[in-house]
Amino acid sequence: MKRSATSLDLATLARAASLALVAMPEAALAHEEAGQAAGFLAGLAHPVSGLDHVLAMIAVGLWGAVLGLPAIWVLPVAFPLVMAVGGLMGLLGFPLPGVEVGIAVSAIVLGVMVLAEVRPPLWLAAAIVAFFAVFHGHAHGRELPAGTSALLYSLGFVVATGLLHAVGILLGAAHRWAAGRHAVRIAGGGVALAGLVFLWRAIA
Repeated sequence: MKRSATSLDLATLARAASLALVAMPEAALAHEEAGQAAGFLAGLAHPVSGLDHVLAMIAVGLWGAVLGLPAIWVLPVAFPLVMAVGGLMGLLGFPLPGVEVGIAVSAIVLGVMVLAEVRPPLWLAAAIVAFFAVFHGHAHGRELPAGTSALLYSLGFVVATGLLHAVGILLGAAHRWAAGRHAVRIAGGGVALAGLVFLWRAIA
């Protein structure tokens, strides 16, 4: 006996609903994974989106290379760790006045340290780097894109910061030669001059 058109339609709808229920978890998982990847990539891209951040973070690596061991690794480790704290402050909406000014001043100070080959005690160098890391981290944290994972976004900008420090260390390795030493000092002077421009823009 043949089934009616109505029963055929109901059977078709039932199969379609079953397929939809099976596909929904997979689609949701794919969407979640895409969102997590977007959060990490957004964090990874954020530090390189502003020249003030890039130059200051490279200057940390340069200064560490100028100071040598153990500063060459202490400074690039201290900066991202404290920056993560600043990022959390920004994510939570904790107010921090003068963030853009602090970022600009960080480029000036770190650039001058490289230019003048200033060699303070390790604890003081780490404290200077950590102080400015708070401003950089806060700026990253408060600009979390809507709908992205705060944790993966934070991980992304910490990784990007470490890579920029590594660039500074590699460039600073030239400091061991006479010509390279002059080049590193000139680079520090360039960072400091750029910082003055950033400061002028921040207060203008």
